[in-house]
Amino acid sequence: MDSSDEPKVGEYADAEIEAARILFARPATFIMGCAKIEQLPTPDLPEIAFAGRSNVGKSSLINGLVGMHKLARASNEPGRTREVNFFDLDGRMRLVDLPGYGWAKASKTTVKKFQDLGRDYLRGRVTLKRVYLLIDSRHGLKKVDDEALDALDLSAVSYQIVLTKADKLKAGEAEKVQAATLKAIAKRPAAYPHVAVTSSEKGLGLPELRAEIMRTTGVVLD
Repeated sequence: MDSSDEPKVGEYADAEIEAARILFARPATFIMGCAKIEQLPTPDLPEIAFAGRSNVGKSSLINGLVGMHKLARASNEPGRTREVNFFDLDGRMRLVDLPGYGWAKASKTTVKKFQDLGRDYLRGRVTLKRVYLLIDSRHGLKKVDDEALDALDLSAVSYQIVLTKADKLKAGEAEKVQAATLKAIAKRPAAYPHVAVTSSEKGLGLPELRAEIMRTTGVVLD
């Protein structure tokens, strides 16, 4: 392949967007929630995982990607997701919801337990293709996110920042947050050099994110 024909970071052909739309419109189902590393399903499909602070919009993003309202369950209680939750997409890939972080209501012992579970998953999952780290676009990267970024770099797992709730920003602000975020992660070894801007409520950026996930996992339609 000529280098000029290679897909560019953050750019997607119409055919990629359409193929990803078709893929993510296919059946998506909840498989299981794992509280222990021994409970993880057999690593026989490519996986992409979603991480982020509590209430950053992980459930809403997963639901938005697959076009379902209640596949991933949102909670008003910070830190409610304390398991690694697996969702099957058409028997072709798995979407993985990792425990949130940055809450105050759980005990330190409990927090450590499910943070360690998330780290164990990151370190040992051979089929994990990328982690999508969600950041609230209204706040940008915060100190509480540094530990997650460090853990991802240490695990040497490719990860991409996804800005959420961009519809809450004024015109032009999302681009500024996007540029500042990209600059902040520029020297991090495992960070993917493109920051996605999304709104689950308005559907902003979801077609492109679907295409990126499809490209990353290497899934192709029959």
